[in-house]
Amino acid sequence: MAEYERDDAQHDDGTPGTPNGAARHAAPGGDGAHRDDAARGDEANPPTGTHAIPTSTGLIGVPTGSIYVPERVREASAETAHVHPGDRLSPARRLAYVLLLGALTALGPFTVDLYLPAFPMLQDDFGATESAVQLTLTGTMVGFAVGQLIVGPLSDVVGRRTPLLIATTLHVIASTCAIFAPNLAVLGVARVLMGIGAAGGAVVAMAMVRDLFAGRRLVTMLAQLALVTGVAPVIAPLIGSGLLEVMPWQGIFVVLACYGALILACALFALPETRPKTDRATAETTSIRHRYRIVFSDRVYVGVLIIGAMTFSGLFSYLSSSSFLFQETYGLTTIQYGAVFAVNSIGLVIGNQIAARLAARFGPQWVLAFSTSILLVAAAAIPVCAALVEGPWGVIVPLFFFMSACGFTFPCAQVLALDRHPDAAGTAASVLGAANNGVAGLVSPLVGVIAIWTGGITPLSMASIMIACSVVGILSLWLIVRPRTLGQLAP
Repeated sequence: MAEYERDDAQHDDGTPGTPNGAARHAAPGGDGAHRDDAARGDEANPPTGTHAIPTSTGLIGVPTGSIYVPERVREASAETAHVHPGDRLSPARRLAYVLLLGALTALGPFTVDLYLPAFPMLQDDFGATESAVQLTLTGTMVGFAVGQLIVGPLSDVVGRRTPLLIATTLHVIASTCAIFAPNLAVLGVARVLMGIGAAGGAVVAMAMVRDLFAGRRLVTMLAQLALVTGVAPVIAPLIGSGLLEVMPWQGIFVVLACYGALILACALFALPETRPKTDRATAETTSIRHRYRIVFSDRVYVGVLIIGAMTFSGLFSYLSSSSFLFQETYGLTTIQYGAVFAVNSIGLVIGNQIAARLAARFGPQWVLAFSTSILLVAAAAIPVCAALVEGPWGVIVPLFFFMSACGFTFPCAQVLALDRHPDAAGTAASVLGAANNGVAGLVSPLVGVIAIWTGGITPLSMASIMIACSVVGILSLWLIVRPRTLGQLAP
């Protein structure tokens, strides 16, 4: 019998062989067989791991070990295994989701950034110190953190829409109260409630994206979502500066109340539920404590949680002090300050979009290795360049690179956190957002404390907090996340 046998332990495709596995060979046959061979190419050959049995028309390959599966069949099976609800959406529907969810998430940045140019006015109207005015920002961030811890786990149990509608309604009511605040204390309480209300849009939007997508598609969608939300910090100071030219600071909260009402209407009439009732039933049988234990027992999740919180804290150290730094230290007008803020925020948008492509190719953990290093270098360059270059440009240029590095960091940290916990997306998103905003709210006022020893808000007082946060983020990446232990994202 004509037969080709080999005794090696591995086939051509890298799969383990059998002790007497036969080599790949062609089965001669009639003219029809030759035509089939030409049509099928390599698939006409008998599979590896076969013996050839003679027949009247030639040889037939009989499996004696592992069965050969054509490459195109394996690819189709892999694609089927990675299908998610969002993959079935048309490009137009997917774009609509990005815009709507982006508008939800943008409620948070608008709540924070729109009134930053009004800090000097608030200080004059209420006769308060810089640190006291900064506390209203801290209250917003703490409320944002607390709101996410409430809304996230709740959305895992009752669905995404109901907590979103309740939280957004609270935001509208709190914004209305801020308009009529008689003193800074009342304004601070209203700002805390506004933060809680804005949290609904932030955490539900991220959870909905995870409900619909996973793997590399999740990176892409989070980056596109970040592009939409990245526009908010770019235009918010410009809008705020423009409003302050024609109306008092109360007008900013009128705009925020109207925007919240618009978001509420969109969520009520245009946003479908993405959390199936079957998944909600599972969540109801799992306690909130158990879901928190699941996410906090994940080493990688804890590591990226720290990275995100430190990056956000460094960013908000800049946000909370930038209006005093540029308008009082460097003498810029509100319009000029808004323009500087917008230019630096463009770096955030650019970083978001480049990060999506790099993460899909190299893995988000390696993008974080690059971006966290840039954060430290850019933060350290701020006081150095400010001392060497007269005027605000010594601060503006390194800040642009710092903001760009933030844009690289945020979507990669989010995808590493959410992709690992599809069954607790709301809880994972809430803890991530709460850590970002809660830690940032506690850390950013330290700029004002350092300013007491530096004689006011200076590039050094701002950059010192940014440098410290960058160092902690780098240590968390290499000591806790450990990029070399992580593989590539699934398709």
